[in-house]
Amino acid sequence: MSIEEKKQRKAFIKRDTNETKIQIAISLDGGFVTIPESIFTDKKYDEHASQSTSSQVISIHTGIGFLDHMIHALAKHSGWSLIVECIGDLHIDDHHTTEDVGIALGSAFKEALGHVKGVKRFGSGYAPLDEALSRAVVDLSNRPYAVIELDLKREKIGDLSTEMITHFLESFAEASRITLHVDCLRGKNDHHRSESAFKALAIAIKEAISSNGTNDVPSTKGVLF
Repeated sequence: MSIEEKKQRKAFIKRDTNETKIQIAISLDGGFVTIPESIFTDKKYDEHASQSTSSQVISIHTGIGFLDHMIHALAKHSGWSLIVECIGDLHIDDHHTTEDVGIALGSAFKEALGHVKGVKRFGSGYAPLDEALSRAVVDLSNRPYAVIELDLKREKIGDLSTEMITHFLESFAEASRITLHVDCLRGKNDHHRSESAFKALAIAIKEAISSNGTNDVPSTKGVLF
């Protein structure tokens, strides 16, 4: 995969329903990304999940602080530049926003990646956070499947229901058409368990989408799309 091809692994998507309004800009190789026009009329939103460096632009605003924090960690350690804007029906609960952001992010990832060729396809990663340790394994398979074992005990972390953490990852896998296995191997603090899981997933994804030095499809089938 040439440098020029890698620079094109970008996507911009909009997803509007009666429950959520979402737009996402992503670059799998970092660099500059932008959204044509923000969906927010009030620019006073919290900047806790925003970061800009010479290699990455990250800005996550879903209305759910802990979800923003997890997506920020995923983008940072995957090497992505990522902007996520969502206005959801949080007056109901966190379900529609979390699910739809997972779907939209998976769709953006799939569009940015394009045909699976010239990449390693498989990736794995371990990440600790203090006492917690998680493992993730990814296959860019075009066969969406998710096995998530985080064993979280709390009902909520911040404003995010812990059951929705698993559902977010399942929704992302389905929309991006990848197989992923994410397990928290140990840990006592649910915040640490969750964050180590997202960081492990980021490491696995970064490896899976990295160049294998050819332009071949990494499959005996000859196709993966």
